[in-house]
Amino acid sequence: MKKLVLVFVVMANILLSGCSGPAGVPGPEGPQGTALEAEVFELQNVNFVYDALNGYNLHQALNPQIFASDNVLIYRLSGTIDPQTPIWQSIPRTIYNIQGELDYDFDFSKVDFTIYAGGNYDIALTPNYLNSQTFRIVIIPGAFSNKGKNVDTRNYDAVIKTYRIDDTHVKVLK
Repeated sequence: MKKLVLVFVVMANILLSGCSGPAGVPGPEGPQGTALEAEVFELQNVNFVYDALNGYNLHQALNPQIFASDNVLIYRLSGTIDPQTPIWQSIPRTIYNIQGELDYDFDFSKVDFTIYAGGNYDIALTPNYLNSQTFRIVIIPGAFSNKGKNVDTRNYDAVIKTYRIDDTHVKVLK
C-alpha cells in the first residue's frame, strides 16, 4: 500500500510539473496609470487680507485639483536656523505673544484652500504675523493613508522623509 502511494505521488509530480517552452507573443500595452505621489507647493511672502466675513485669510486655488480622499498639510515658515535650514511650524497653530493668542488654521477642498489668522486681540497690531508670510502646502494622496505609515504630521521633515518627497523642487504658487 505504501509503495502504491509512493508511485502515485511520483507520477502526479511528473504529470503536474511545469513544462517550459518558447515565450508567447507579448500582450497589448496596458492603460497609463496615475502617478500617486505627494507634492509640495509654496506660497512665498504673502500678506493676509481682511474681510468682514472671514477675518484675515489667504485663499488659493489648487491646480491641479486633488481627489476627495487626498489630505492637505500646511506649514508656516517661522524662522531659519541658517539660510539652508528653515523652521516649519504645522498649522493649526496657536502663538502666544504679549498681546494675547494668535491662531493660524486652514481648510481645504478638492479645488482650493484657505489659511486663516485670528486671535483674542486686534491682530493688526502684530503685522509681522500677517505680512510677508511663507507657507508650504503638502498634498498627500489618499492611497498613502492605507499604507499604515505612522508619521508625525506636525513635523515637516518627518512627513518629507516618510513620503519620500523631494522638496528641493517645490512648486511656487502665485
